[in-house]
This record gives sequence, structure tokens and C-alpha cells, in this order.
Amino acid sequence: MLSYVDRMCAAYEKWVVAVGIFTKKSLLAWSRRLAVAAVAAAALPGFISVGGGSATAGAFSRPGLPVEYLMVPSPSMGRDIKVQFQGGGSHALYLLDGLRAQDDYNGWDINTQAFEWYYQSGVSVVMPVGGQSSFYSDWYQPACGKDGCKTYKWETFLTRELPQWLSANKNVNPNRTAAVGLSMSGNSALILAAYYPQMYVFAGSLSGFPNPSEGQWPFLIGVSMNDAGGYSPDAMWGPSSDPAWQRNDPLLQIPKLVANNTRIWVYCGNGTPNELGGANMPAEFLEGLTRRTNETFRDTYIADGGHNGTFNFPDSGTHDWGYWGQQLQQMKPDILRTVG
Repeated sequence: MLSYVDRMCAAYEKWVVAVGIFTKKSLLAWSRRLAVAAVAAAALPGFISVGGGSATAGAFSRPGLPVEYLMVPSPSMGRDIKVQFQGGGSHALYLLDGLRAQDDYNGWDINTQAFEWYYQSGVSVVMPVGGQSSFYSDWYQPACGKDGCKTYKWETFLTRELPQWLSANKNVNPNRTAAVGLSMSGNSALILAAYYPQMYVFAGSLSGFPNPSEGQWPFLIGVSMNDAGGYSPDAMWGPSSDPAWQRNDPLLQIPKLVANNTRIWVYCGNGTPNELGGANMPAEFLEGLTRRTNETFRDTYIADGGHNGTFNFPDSGTHDWGYWGQQLQQMKPDILRTVG
């Protein structure tokens, strides 16, 4: 029987040849690196395996900030959803978590000073808690993982239940909202903006996977979801042939983003670490792997007539919170201007 590493190598070899990322000469070494990276990512507690993870609570925003912990009813999911909230204005910035989202705190609070950066900025900051491996989507079936089964109706929650609750209880306008996500949720931010243009007028995707229905991406996502909680993508969007994969593919929804004139901000590094950190094989390789799809997203957006996007593809940056936090600070003037 083939080892786990050998199976990973074989699967990735088939994919990288198909999309032309590597030459035959370099393929074996790189596919071996990816397999080792996947194994290392699975072995590192709290690391980011194709999706944002969470570190320790020591990096929380400073005490004294007016952060509230809300329990917002979700009839669609059959339970109350924890939401971290910092009031600051009638319009909101939603910060969406990564693949390994925890049930206690949002990764943006655990790993960055997001509440501090947007304190007294004029916008309220909303951080939904939970949703591991969810892609913030409405799933076909119950999300059954290592900790049991839950109902995942995150799109319904983020477009109806939570905005309505915040409007009624916190005087937050449900429209002219910004959504920013990293890795898994970079896709989610773009999809929310594509289908709910009055609500989400700004979408930020940081190190996202903007073409999840392409080639072997459904397989890669499935491996990652299984590692992060034991979830199956079939329960989410069905087999890779199901139309839900295309419906939730940001690259295929570019015409909607262009027609909506959504303000978008797309960032991806190239896998080379700098002073912000992330100098480890999994973070380096994961970022390098998704760079191509982000560049394709940019080129397709421009070719389709898009003119309201910022695309940051620097010569450094790995799949790590330090870079995502930097981007969140850099896009702040853009967000404030867009949401008004």
C-alpha cells in the first residue's frame, strides 16, 4: 500500500503537470516538498493547513477596548452563534476566519490587533466565531466532523440573521458593509459580494483560493477540510461535478463583481518569507501554490472590464497572519471610503 506521502505526491504530480506550474525536471522535488509540507502542516498544532489557524491568546487586542461577546440567534443553524463585536459606527467591517476557525474566539482577534487598528475608525468590527472548514457557505448536508455534527448555514447567517440582529440591537446598517477574509474565507468574502451587492460593497481576499472548482482544487480542499476537523466537501457542495462548486467559485463570478462595481482588494504573496515571519515549509509552499490562481483572477477581472480592484502580489509573503494583518491595515482607508 502506498504511504500517505506517496499518495499525496501522486495526486499533486497529476495536478501540477495539468496546470503547467512546474517543468518535468523540477516536478518530483516540488511534489515531494508539497507532500512533506502537508504532513508537517497536519502535525503542527494550530498551524494553517490551507486555511487560517489560530495561535495563543497572548496576541489578543489590548484590554480596555469596547469589545462585546454577543450570542446571536441563528434559526437556520438551530443555535446561538458567538460574535465578537466592537461598536464604532453605523456601517460594519466583517472579519471572516480561516479553515481552522475555533469556537472560542475569531482568529483575527487571536492573531492580530484588528480591534485596535479599527478602534474609533468610524466603522463597527464584526467577527463571527466558529465555522471551521465551512467556507461560510450553506451546506447541503450536516457538517459532521471529529466533534460531531452541526448544521452549517453560514451564508444565511451572514446575509440575513446577523445583519438583521445587528440592525435591531446595535444600530448597524445591514447595507454598505465590508467583508475581509483570509485563505478559506478570502473566497467567502468575494462570493458574498457577488451575490449580495447592496450588503457587501467591499470584499477583501487575502491568500484566498479564487478558483476552487478548477482541476484538483476540490481534492486539495477535501484533504484540507478532512485534516481541519474531519469534514467532507461532499456534505458542503456535493461532488466536484455539482454546480455548487461553480456557484461558489469567485473566478467564475467575476462578471457579477464587475457588474456590481464591487470594490475588491486581492492579495497573495509568493511564498518567500520576510521580516513578518512565516518562514516554514508549509506556509511558504501553500502561498506559492495559490499565487497562480490569484494572478489568473486578476487577469480575468481586468479582461472582463473590472476597474475597481486593488491587486497586491509582492515578491514576498507566506501563508501567515503577519501578512494578512499588514494588509488589513493597508486597506483601512479604502474600506472607510467605500462603506462611507
